[in-house]
Amino acid sequence: MHASGVTQSRAHAPAPPRVLFPARAPGKGRGAGAVLEPGRVLATVRLEAAPEARVAWFGAEGGPGRQAASGPESGPDVTGMIEAALGTGRRDWGDGSWVGFLSYGLARWIEPASGVADAGGALPLAEFHRIAPGGTRGEPACDGRRHRPVLRSESGRGAYVGAVERTLEYIRAGDIYQANIAHRLAGRFSGRGGALFARLSAAASPRHGMYYESAPLADGTRVGLVSLSPELFLSFDARTRRLATRPMKGTRPWGADPAELRDAEKDRAELAMIVDLMRNDLGRVCEFGSVRVERAREIERHAPGAGGVLQATATVSGVVREGVGAAEILRATFPPGSVTGTPKIRAMQVIGELEGFDRGPYCGCIGRFEDDGSFELAVAIRTGVIVGSIDEATGEFEDAEFSYCVGAGVVADSDPAAEWDETLAKAGVLRGEFDIQA
Repeated sequence: MHASGVTQSRAHAPAPPRVLFPARAPGKGRGAGAVLEPGRVLATVRLEAAPEARVAWFGAEGGPGRQAASGPESGPDVTGMIEAALGTGRRDWGDGSWVGFLSYGLARWIEPASGVADAGGALPLAEFHRIAPGGTRGEPACDGRRHRPVLRSESGRGAYVGAVERTLEYIRAGDIYQANIAHRLAGRFSGRGGALFARLSAAASPRHGMYYESAPLADGTRVGLVSLSPELFLSFDARTRRLATRPMKGTRPWGADPAELRDAEKDRAELAMIVDLMRNDLGRVCEFGSVRVERAREIERHAPGAGGVLQATATVSGVVREGVGAAEILRATFPPGSVTGTPKIRAMQVIGELEGFDRGPYCGCIGRFEDDGSFELAVAIRTGVIVGSIDEATGEFEDAEFSYCVGAGVVADSDPAAEWDETLAKAGVLRGEFDIQA
């Protein structure tokens, strides 16, 4: 699948794609200030959605774009295709890690009955950069941009409240118990995606934050993911075989009383349903009797200050059976239960009916795969998506599309107006950079 030996022209070589992580400060964990670039991009592997799923390889050694499109025969085993592609890393490029994302739309290929719409191939189903070891170069937070672009909800309050009300009808009819219903804030963005991430990361202190800049798409545009994710989807240690997940359900503004969230029956039930779902998902790949709830419910603070929130989080873990790898784990668990609902497949069908937009990378996952089989993936929430052209001289997006999706878990005693307010609280961290006119 490695397309070495392909002749390339460097006349208009695009800048190599980038990955950034929040720096770790002593005693503060990730997100305490600066951002770091872990190492140069050696190559990129992409799972494309149209006309059929296929693997494509792009410029080794940070080269100037697409080399070739090749790989396994198209078929439904997209997780197997990803696992096989990532398995070539050390053989073809030496030591390093794969860093990237899986889009929510991958669910359509894993479970066709999910009702996830065909996005028409506009954005990749998945993309990963091969990152060389080392590298500490940061990203200046200032890129000369001073205005605050406007973000507006594409659906508006009325349509979102209506979608929540319709979800409640499904719940009362016994179709589902919970569904995570989202809407999209959209606007324009000009500037360096990495600089935006540096500023937002300093404000949000994300536990699983990452900035990811894609290789060029077919039309020459790029995707920039500005992820401030606080939620761990999956962490797998190949040595111990331990698989863990930390679903989040229940949100309050930073200044709220933690005891109110702790005692809220609606939020407690919301998380308990997802814990049961994740126990079931992990049980499909873990040794019998090994799955346990390590922590049933904790109240955590995320993103200090006016844009911050309180979150209720649980921890579930198990020991993966011998012989089971990343492909089978993803087939059993993707997409994350906290951003779908219960029962998962029917909840995804309701989401597809009511939301009215393609989630793209939102509610998929971002993270890293190691060559020994270990991986860590975060839920791609609190994640801005930039799509547009980059000025190769400055590295800045020019008048690009920017979107930031926000959602809430709907259960039997949900108040539609309160769910709308919860979604806006989750966008609070953006208010220093964008004028949110929902």
